[in-house]
Amino acid sequence: MRVSLVIVAHSRQLAEGVAELAGQMAPDVTLLAAGGLPGGGIGTDFDLTVAAVQRADVGAGVVLLYDLGSAQMTAELAVESLPDPGAAVVVDAPLVEGAVAAAVAAQGGADRAAVAEAAASAGAPAELGQPAPEMGAAQRTRLTLQNEIGLHARPAALLVRSIAGLDADVRIRLGTEEADGHSVLALMSLSARKGDLIEIAATGPQADEAIHRIEALAARNFDE
Repeated sequence: MRVSLVIVAHSRQLAEGVAELAGQMAPDVTLLAAGGLPGGGIGTDFDLTVAAVQRADVGAGVVLLYDLGSAQMTAELAVESLPDPGAAVVVDAPLVEGAVAAAVAAQGGADRAAVAEAAASAGAPAELGQPAPEMGAAQRTRLTLQNEIGLHARPAALLVRSIAGLDADVRIRLGTEEADGHSVLALMSLSARKGDLIEIAATGPQADEAIHRIEALAARNFDE
């Protein structure tokens, strides 16, 4: 059982597109769109949003993301109207980045609080690749990316999912920049392409297992 997501937007196409994109990173997560007005116009609809949240709630909780201010109000009113308002939470996050980060966290089995935090932190500067400090004692490996699209959206999501739940801090370095191996957006910010040499460093009780899983994923060319 995984946390579900509901995308609340002023456009049906926008909500459905974001849900479709995030769903590519998290095939086992329920993502529902609540976009536009019943007649197809631009706006948000309370009843449509409530229905989406109720369908999405399979027991692990629901995280709602929205595009603009009035969509936030609709989402919050929908949550307040639920028999158990504690079953869902509205998160202030960049819509696309937040949906992707939240979906990957949910796919990895994170609870509702962690999924909400993943969404909320998606737009923070700390998510971006930054100049890397010297890495201390750690399990390490180096890999040359052979898959066609490098560490972009889907491969980055696969890497994050492969180490989800492990007790290990994983850092991925490309040149002078480093990213958190548990963050899809941080990995994507490295812009690692086919042929690039990346260094993986892992610390913690399950560092060896984290390295092994990433090596196995790269050996399969990220299932491309």
